[in-house]
Amino acid sequence: MGRSLRPLLRGTTYTRLLHLWVPMLVVSLWMFIDPHRPWVPALLLVPVGLIPGVRRGEGVQARLLLLPGEAGSGFSVAPAATWRDRLRTVVWLEVRLLLGAVTTFACVWLPVLCYELIRAALGHPDDSIPLVRDAPGHWAWALLAPLPLCALYGAVVGLGRVVTAAARALLGPSAAERLAALEERTEQLLERTRIARELHDSLGHALTVAVVQAGAARAAGDPEFTDRALAAIEDTGRSALEDLERVLGVLRESERPVSGRPTLAEAGRLLESARVSGAKVDAELSGPLDTVPGPVSREGYRILQEALTNVLRHAGAVPVRVRVGVVGDTVRLEVRNPLPAGMAGPGRGSGLRGIRERAALLGGHASTGPDAGDWEVRAELPLR
Repeated sequence: MGRSLRPLLRGTTYTRLLHLWVPMLVVSLWMFIDPHRPWVPALLLVPVGLIPGVRRGEGVQARLLLLPGEAGSGFSVAPAATWRDRLRTVVWLEVRLLLGAVTTFACVWLPVLCYELIRAALGHPDDSIPLVRDAPGHWAWALLAPLPLCALYGAVVGLGRVVTAAARALLGPSAAERLAALEERTEQLLERTRIARELHDSLGHALTVAVVQAGAARAAGDPEFTDRALAAIEDTGRSALEDLERVLGVLRESERPVSGRPTLAEAGRLLESARVSGAKVDAELSGPLDTVPGPVSREGYRILQEALTNVLRHAGAVPVRVRVGVVGDTVRLEVRNPLPAGMAGPGRGSGLRGIRERAALLGGHASTGPDAGDWEVRAELPLR
C-alpha cells in the first residue's frame, strides 16, 4: 500500500500536473471569448508549432517540469531545424492540449463527484449529477465516495507518465541532432586521447632524461660532467613544464589554439637533449621541415620524441641514427639504435602504440620492431 502511494510524495508528480495544466490556461481564456467554438485553440496550435523557436521553449518546459533535476532527460532544447522537427512540434502541442483537457476534467469533476456522493449519503442528493440524481439518499453512497479520489490519483500519475513518454518521442533529438551530439562526443574523446598522449610523451621524455642524466653524473664523478648533466636536466624540465602548461591550457580553454605545441622545426632540441644524456646521435634533417603543415609537424615531433625517449629508457647511451626528411608529399622519420645484449626490444607499451596511432590519425603508418640486431622506429606521414 505504501509503495503504491509513493508517487504522492514525489515532486515530479506535481510538476507534471502543472505542465498539463499550463495549456488549459489559454483554453480557459478562449472559453470566455467564444465558448461555442472550443476547437479554435487546437487549430491555432498548428501555425504556432511551425515556428522554430517554439520547439526550444517546449523542450525547456519539459526538462523543468516533466523530469526536473535529470541531466539526461533526452529532450531537445534546440530550435526546429527541419520541417520534420516542426511537424513533430505541432503533434506534440496537440497531444499536450488533449492530455491537458483530460487532466483538467478529471481534476475538476472527480472531486465534485466525491463531494456529491457524500451529500447523497447524508440524504441530500444533487439533481445535477446523473449518477445520484434519481437515487434516494442512503448511507451506502459513502462507500463509493473514495472511488473518484482513487480514479483522480490514477489519472494524475498515469497522465503524467503518458505526457512524459510523448515528450520523449516528439521532443527528443532528431537524427541530425543525434549525429551532431555523436560527433561532439567523438571530438571530446579524441581530445582527451591527444592530451593523454601529450602528457605521456612530454613528461615521459623529461623524466627519462632526468633519470639517465642523474645516474650518469653520479657514476662519472666528474664535476664538469655533473654541471652539464644538471644543466640538461634543468633545460628538459623547463621544456616539460612548458608542454604541461600548454596541455593544461587546452583543458582550461576549449577554444585555445594548439599552435604553441613544438614542431619538427624544433627537432634540434630533442637531439641535443639525447646527446647530453649520453646517446651518440647521428642525425640528418633534410627537406623544408619548417614548411610542413602544423598538424603533421606537431605529431611528427611527438613521434620523434617518443622514439628517443624509448632509446634512453631501454637502451641507454648507445649510438642512435636519426633521419627526418621531407620526400615528395611525405614526411619520413627513422630512428635506429642497437639493442643491448639479451634484450628483445622495448616491449609493447603505450608509447609504441601512441606512435602507431599518431601516424594512423594522419593517414600515414608507422612500424616499430627489431631489425638485424637493431631496434627501428619508422614512420611516414602524408603532408595532405
